[in-house]
Amino acid sequence: MGFTENLEKRLQAHNNDRCRHTAKFRPWFIKTVVAFADRERALSFERYLKSPSGRAFAKKRL
Repeated sequence: MGFTENLEKRLQAHNNDRCRHTAKFRPWFIKTVVAFADRERALSFERYLKSPSGRAFAKKRL
């Protein structure tokens, strides 16, 4: 779960060895994409999803 402006590049980075932490959990795939009109709203929603109530929301709806 995270913010990016280039989804394909981010996914390739996670599936290659460019992201040390996430590379050991590969293969990664896209399950859900949520787009926002501006960066501020996207980052705000990301922070919410990483909170306990946001995780419950994601588990039920995403």
